[in-house]
Amino acid sequence: MIHDLAPSLAGTNGSLIQIEHLTKVYQLGEVDVHALRGVSVNVSKGEFVAIMGASGSGKSTFMNILGCLDKPTKGSYLLEGIDVGKLSRDELAMIRNKKIGFVFQGFNLLSRTSALENVELPLFYGPTSNKIRKVKATEALERVGLGDRIHHYPNQLSGGQQQRVAIARSLVNDPSIILADEPTGNLDSRTSVEVMGIFQELNNNGITIILVTHEPDIAEFAKRHIVFRDGKIRADKVNSKPKIASEVIKDLPLIDDEEEAA
Repeated sequence: MIHDLAPSLAGTNGSLIQIEHLTKVYQLGEVDVHALRGVSVNVSKGEFVAIMGASGSGKSTFMNILGCLDKPTKGSYLLEGIDVGKLSRDELAMIRNKKIGFVFQGFNLLSRTSALENVELPLFYGPTSNKIRKVKATEALERVGLGDRIHHYPNQLSGGQQQRVAIARSLVNDPSIILADEPTGNLDSRTSVEVMGIFQELNNNGITIILVTHEPDIAEFAKRHIVFRDGKIRADKVNSKPKIASEVIKDLPLIDDEEEAA
């Protein structure tokens, strides 16, 4: 079980994520496709990082490995000092459930379950009682501003509200990191900024966020930009003046959530 694994290098350099010489090669018939070519990078606790790059640049493969959905061909990945590459399938599943929160472009909500029940789902994989599940799920929904819609179904919510449910679900297990894959890809401009505002608030409260986006204006809300091209990191820079969502949104037109959800 994951909780029995002792982090061997946790705290040695303050990094939440330590990646060294990461390589990923896919075999398509007789052809080797090099998705990642010797990537090395560290991410510290509390960072807000935007991962960027064109299609085929390696950013999606990189995020899959970060999320323990895939393993590298070579190289090492330490998450809180745990060598992810040495874990079994069951241990990887436990890491995904306990240490990583996922937010996807398509929301990935169950259509026939309420917002509360959708957020409860990750808690079913542990010993949490029914009462505690409901309390934690309700608190997570309140945290993203949906405390008054916990019993609504996805088809009764706007796109922005559905993404808030997805963010609440990613928070419910108190993860070490949130991985967001194009979280604003299906949203209008104002709602995208609202979602980025939620991420900024969570980050200001100490949650580490790594976000994949192909939209430069969305990346501007993050504090660090990492750009992939041809399987390598081509740029890694601090964004010294990130946009503040709560300020940006003041200049955007209002959108009626009820009308959008209808």
